[in-house]
Amino acid sequence: MSSLQIDETRMPQDGRFRTIIDEKPIDFRVSTFPTNYGEKIAIRVLDPTVGLLGIHQLGLSEFESKKVNEALARPYGMILVSGPTGSGKTTTLYALLQKLNKDATNVVTLEDPVEYTLEGINQSQVLPEINYTFARGLRHIVRQDPDIIMVGEIRDSETAELTIHSALTGHLVLSTIHTNNAVGVVPRLIDMGIQKFLIPSTLNMVISQRLVRKLCPLCKKQREANIEEAQVIDDALKLIPQEASEDLNIKKPYVIYDAVGCDSCNNQGYKGRVGLFEVLKMSRELEDIIVSTTSEAQLQAEAQKQGLITLRQDAIMKVLKGLTSIGEAMSET
Repeated sequence: MSSLQIDETRMPQDGRFRTIIDEKPIDFRVSTFPTNYGEKIAIRVLDPTVGLLGIHQLGLSEFESKKVNEALARPYGMILVSGPTGSGKTTTLYALLQKLNKDATNVVTLEDPVEYTLEGINQSQVLPEINYTFARGLRHIVRQDPDIIMVGEIRDSETAELTIHSALTGHLVLSTIHTNNAVGVVPRLIDMGIQKFLIPSTLNMVISQRLVRKLCPLCKKQREANIEEAQVIDDALKLIPQEASEDLNIKKPYVIYDAVGCDSCNNQGYKGRVGLFEVLKMSRELEDIIVSTTSEAQLQAEAQKQGLITLRQDAIMKVLKGLTSIGEAMSET
């Protein structure tokens, strides 16, 4: 079904197929991996009606959404989404693309693979086996007169360099990169051979993210936080900007929720997932640190001084809103 070579069990393979379930087309991405005892297979299920979200559905707070929308309004520069594999980076990229997708805008993407088809966007799938890589595709994309370029992932120095130069030459570029947090993107780009002085002039914003399970709304149970949990919440709330904490309506003792389990959530206590976000916006102060030292600790301190909400802080805010449990928040951040 996935058009894989059935007789080839020594090499990893990737494929995909589509089928109709409950009158909806569902895509399945299949990955095989050889092990000592045979092939291991992972299947990723892609439902376009669920996976294609708007920015307001991702889990960004109003405070963070405002910063993201300001970055999307700029005509050029680079917006990077970072996080580990399976943290929802592609879903976030598609949400940003849908916001930017207008009739008068030429949007071109390079993806591996094309996960969802978006009407009005020129989507292209790279094929490394025939030497059609992200880097090669980027060289040709600029001849297509694009306004916005989306590159699935910055994996190597050549792709990083071409992405930076595309942002320098008047294009808005969206891509993903693997780092643990938002400020970690800067040293990662430098490790890839990007010159320090190019980063502040091209990097508009970094969105770092994780996914946590959402509590089932039908069976979650309310309780007061204990002493240890209250201390964790206090530590997280200390540096949250006033503007971001206004909609929380925080009162002591803290009220949090536990997972219980019911028929609706298959007795898991959780149903669905929600994103945790760290949104780093470039500023003159961060530019000075990048050009002079690139110390990750200094970048983090300055970013928080300017109102960065860390992944841990965003997780605690979602705990207080009853979206997830404190155990989930602690395990993912």
